[in-house]
Amino acid sequence: MTRLILASQSPARTKLLSHAGIRHEILVSDVDEDAVQARYGVTDPHDTALLLARAKAEAVASLPEAEGALVLGCDSVFEFDGEAHGKPYTADVAKERMLRMSGAMGVLHTGHWLVDCRDTDPDDSENTAGSGPAAGSGATLGSVTSAEVHFMEMSGDEIDAYIATGEPLQCAGSFTIDGYGGAFIRKVDGDPHTVVGLSISTLRGLLAQAQVGITELWTGGAIDPAEVRAE
Repeated sequence: MTRLILASQSPARTKLLSHAGIRHEILVSDVDEDAVQARYGVTDPHDTALLLARAKAEAVASLPEAEGALVLGCDSVFEFDGEAHGKPYTADVAKERMLRMSGAMGVLHTGHWLVDCRDTDPDDSENTAGSGPAAGSGATLGSVTSAEVHFMEMSGDEIDAYIATGEPLQCAGSFTIDGYGGAFIRKVDGDPHTVVGLSISTLRGLLAQAQVGITELWTGGAIDPAEVRAE
C-alpha cells in the first residue's frame, strides 16, 4: 500500500487531504525556518515558499519512519506590496498587516516538495508476483502554486475581533480562507486550495512524476457532497 506522509502540523492541510479522501500520515519536521532562510539568503516570496517546503520534506524524509513512503512538505508565503509575509505570531503585527491589506490584493504562494523514500530496487521476485512493494522513483521534486487574494474593506473593529479569535496569528499573511477570515475575502484568482496551504491538483502532478497515481491514495472516505449541501 502506497504511503504518503505530510510533513506539516497544519490542521488545515490535513483536513483538506482528509476531505479529498487522500490517505496520509503526519510526521512533523523540526526545521528552523528562519535559519534556513538565513543560510540561503532567499528573499523572493515564491522561492522562499519552495525552499521551506523542500527543507521540511527532506528533514522528514531523513527519518527512519519515512522509509518506504512518499513525503510531502508544504509552506506558504504571502506576498504583499513586494514583501514576503509569513506568520505574524503577534496581534500587533497581524493588525498592522491587515490594515494595509484592507481593500487591497496580495498573492499567496504555496510551495510543495515531494520526496520518494521507497526502495528503487525492490526484490524482483516479489514484484513479479505482484505481492511486493512498488519500486520507488527516487524522485525529489517540487512546485509552487500561486493565487491572487482580493480583500474586502475591513473596519478596525472587525480586524480587532478577528485577531481576538487567534486564528490569524499562525497563518501566512495573517488570514485564512477556510475559517473566520473567509468573511473578508472578496475573490481568489487561482486554485483556492493554494490559499488553504496545499494544492491537490499540484500534489497529483508531483505524484505522477514519481509514478504514483493519486487514486492509489484514495480511501473512499472523501467528504460526502450530500452532507455538504445539507449543512
